[in-house]
Amino acid sequence: MQFRDRRSKWRIYSWMIFTVVFYSQLVLGLCADSLFLLTGKLHVPVPAMILAGPLYRFSSWFMIILFFSTVLIAGPAWCSHLCYFGSLDAVASRRAGAEKRKGQTGVIPVVKYSILLIIVIVALVLRIARASAGTATLLAILTGVAALLVISLISLRKGAMFHCTHYCPIGTIVNHIKYISPFRFGFTSNCTKCNACIKSCSYMALNERIVKAGKLGLTCTYCGDCLNYCRHNGLGYHFAGLSPEVSEKLWIIITVSLHSLFLAVARI
Repeated sequence: MQFRDRRSKWRIYSWMIFTVVFYSQLVLGLCADSLFLLTGKLHVPVPAMILAGPLYRFSSWFMIILFFSTVLIAGPAWCSHLCYFGSLDAVASRRAGAEKRKGQTGVIPVVKYSILLIIVIVALVLRIARASAGTATLLAILTGVAALLVISLISLRKGAMFHCTHYCPIGTIVNHIKYISPFRFGFTSNCTKCNACIKSCSYMALNERIVKAGKLGLTCTYCGDCLNYCRHNGLGYHFAGLSPEVSEKLWIIITVSLHSLFLAVARI
């Protein structure tokens, strides 16, 4: 991960391995022993349930605490390295090719915020109506199926991560709360506005208008894929008091270490 020319590929490799192990522990938890489940209880492994689950139950805040802790430590790394669903979206968008990705103009805010609002309202209505756990679980599964459809029908065709940038309510939350982390990522004074970085971004955080303005789009996840495309060192990581080079290494160390922490928490 320390080599920029390899990082983009290895980010996806390590992310997919993490996802496979994560879902393997879910299978073990269901088929072998509940010890392997994150909290000892079944949690439908769809990102939206990190928000909807606690709202429906008004208990079991473990995933919420884990989520916010991760954002505090590593900013939006959740959406570029750690989400057990996002890796599928990343692979789908990569298969479409960089040229299709370059044609994306940005996110559609009304879609993002509407889905977030719907998830919150449905979870609260289920709680107020005292809906059964079976009903809630069925809706959670349907939410996951819808996410897979977005990945397979839109992300794969467009070459951009539509699930993570438009559908996932957790991704929408990360877009706004990532600033609680001391890490930052953005343009430097070396940027020449050459636009070479645009086709590298699967999260639609880069386009000609954004590069001209010198401020990354809200959906940037600090993944760093763009660094290898920029020949002028016009993009970089920032951490108070540290050089961009040291900041970058620190962010990588923390983010990769979180993989081990997550698997430890998952009891594998």
